[in-house]
Amino acid sequence: MGTLPGMTLAQAASKPLIARAIPKTKEMLPVIGLGTAIIFDIHNDAAQRAERAKVINSFLAGGARLIDTAPSYGSAESVVGDLLAELKIRDQLFLATKVRSNDNAAFVAQMKESQQRLRTPKFDLMQMHNVGFLDRAMVASQIAIVREWKQQGVFRYIGVTHSQDQERANDRLVEIMQQEKIDFIQVNYSLAERSVEQRLLAAASDTGTAVLCNLPFARNRLFGAVRGKTLPDWAKEFGAVTWGQFFLKYLLGHTAVNAVIPGTDKVEYMLDNLDAGRGQLPDAAMRKRMAAHIDALL
Repeated sequence: MGTLPGMTLAQAASKPLIARAIPKTKEMLPVIGLGTAIIFDIHNDAAQRAERAKVINSFLAGGARLIDTAPSYGSAESVVGDLLAELKIRDQLFLATKVRSNDNAAFVAQMKESQQRLRTPKFDLMQMHNVGFLDRAMVASQIAIVREWKQQGVFRYIGVTHSQDQERANDRLVEIMQQEKIDFIQVNYSLAERSVEQRLLAAASDTGTAVLCNLPFARNRLFGAVRGKTLPDWAKEFGAVTWGQFFLKYLLGHTAVNAVIPGTDKVEYMLDNLDAGRGQLPDAAMRKRMAAHIDALL
């Protein structure tokens, strides 16, 4: 993640974290979230659970709220559920999970299992996972199911995700946003994978759909590209003092983005991620300069 600027947790928490309105409701959501794929798939390892609890505490202390998980992330849902119960902080969080099945009965069963694993009857956001290439009739029928659960008060928001081949999925996600009037989409977006900029982000703005960004570091490809390289001096113009902040601020500089959801197992990295959501963000001209700089390194 690069050398941190020596900020303490108390100092970080004293600076306001940027929040953006969820378009459909205008509820304000902090722009830095926490992803749980791989990093929270730790089963019953007590030492690792204690580390993750510290990460969550620093996350909340820094003003963040959104934790994103999924049943496909191994033991992550259960670990998150256990930690939230132990820390007694469920009501302080915006909790998002996912569901995916080609069978409607199994689809419903999976959502019920998530309620058990996460130890909560209600979620803030339920997302249909990796829908880019699902049959259109199946997508429509399952959106009807999650919409019914939303009407019953089980979910506050519903959405769809794609994370496997974003470039191929973009047009399909645009179609779903336009036809189904969902609340959220979650997509791959990083300085190494910018296909959503071609059409999808504009469509999200046009349809009033909130955008969450997964894989913001491109599975660490970006850190590999800048290893041993000094952050450019002009990064200070938008407040980035580490490469991690540089990568996250690029995404947050796009006004269609509601939040980024990097995963981390270290408090110091959590603080660095949080600081990307504070202070200045790059404007359109600066974002072009950032992209060109990274393109030359990839």
